[in-house]
Amino acid sequence: MSGIEQLAKLQAGKILLDDCFLHDKDRLRHFEAIELLKQRMRPIVGTISCSLEKASGKVLAEDIFAPRNVPDYDNSAVDGYAFRFEDYSGDLPKFTISHRIPAGDIISRSLGKGEAARIFTGAPVPEHADTIAMQEDCEATNDDVAIPPGLKQGANLRKAGEDLQSGEKVISAGTRLRPQDVAAIASLGVAEVQVFRPLKVALMSNGDEVRRPGEPLIRGQVYDSNHYLLTALLGAIGVEVTDIGILPDDNDAVREAIIGAAKTHDVLISTAGASRGDEDYIIKTITELGNCHLWQLAIKPGRPMSFGQIGDKIMFGLPGNPVAGFVCFLLYVRPALLCLGGGEWKEPERYPLPVDIDFAKKKTDRREFWRGYLSKGNAGNAVLKKFDRDGSGLISGLRQADGLIEVPEDVASINKGDVLDFIPFSQFW
Repeated sequence: MSGIEQLAKLQAGKILLDDCFLHDKDRLRHFEAIELLKQRMRPIVGTISCSLEKASGKVLAEDIFAPRNVPDYDNSAVDGYAFRFEDYSGDLPKFTISHRIPAGDIISRSLGKGEAARIFTGAPVPEHADTIAMQEDCEATNDDVAIPPGLKQGANLRKAGEDLQSGEKVISAGTRLRPQDVAAIASLGVAEVQVFRPLKVALMSNGDEVRRPGEPLIRGQVYDSNHYLLTALLGAIGVEVTDIGILPDDNDAVREAIIGAAKTHDVLISTAGASRGDEDYIIKTITELGNCHLWQLAIKPGRPMSFGQIGDKIMFGLPGNPVAGFVCFLLYVRPALLCLGGGEWKEPERYPLPVDIDFAKKKTDRREFWRGYLSKGNAGNAVLKKFDRDGSGLISGLRQADGLIEVPEDVASINKGDVLDFIPFSQFW
């Protein structure tokens, strides 16, 4: 198949409408880029049946409803003695031990007046019993038991439907399943669920100067830390990653690699080569093969990020500097991938906190994301500190930081005690 035929095949089906992305600005502001992506991202993968053992981390493709109450019957929360509260005076009354009910037992009789049943955690409560005393609080013989004073009616009794009601929606489609979600589904007796197929992501690096760890370096070359950074970030959201390798600074080689990757993957992610330099071919290739919907953001770090479409395949071009690529991935690519994989756009939580920073001159009309970390102020309260160097190639700043300090476009200077939003890294993995 010729390159022209391959391109025609790629462009035959389009997921995103081209004119929805048209804009007349050289650089989009942060919120404009977010809205552009958020409004247009939608699932691009089919669904598969998945066993519960493998469902954690997958995106649910169906609403889950409770087919019955959970628990299905009144049961004991403790090992102890079940009795009728109407027989209880609170003055250490004695009850006749009528029978024994282990967990999993089928109740064969109800309680009579003045009777108590020996019962164990999870066992069904006999008819007429409505309160349970813990065994360690009771004084029991072979025939009777003394119940301590002070118990309230309903103590230590788990009611049917206390956790989930029959017919209740338990989990909505689009939810990325956590271990506790899987446990909730298992409690319903559901063994398999429909989930979205994991996105297939092609990851490629760019540049003749880039080498993989383990290879020797000569002057002017750098190791490809971006590949390992992004592989780890992508793994945290459950996509399938293919390493396309390092593309040379050659227009034909870049073009062929992108055409090949687009035939077998849902999303392509490239690092470096996203500017307009003579040796940067990513933007040129996206424009020739499809459409570049977004390029150049009014942010720091991360200005030369791109987003495009080749037929029905999505492509993100991330900056080559590790910090810029990291920030752009977290803020734009990660939530977009979650949507493309069947989930919902998830904005990171922001926490307003005072800063221990003096910054006299900040450029306006661009949003900045500083590497920051939490510290204790003079009064013992939490304050934000800024990593003291701003270079977007300094991975040490990412390691020291707890998250990002977000500085809006209209802020020109910052004084200690000013409040800025903090985006903790912990919420991303």
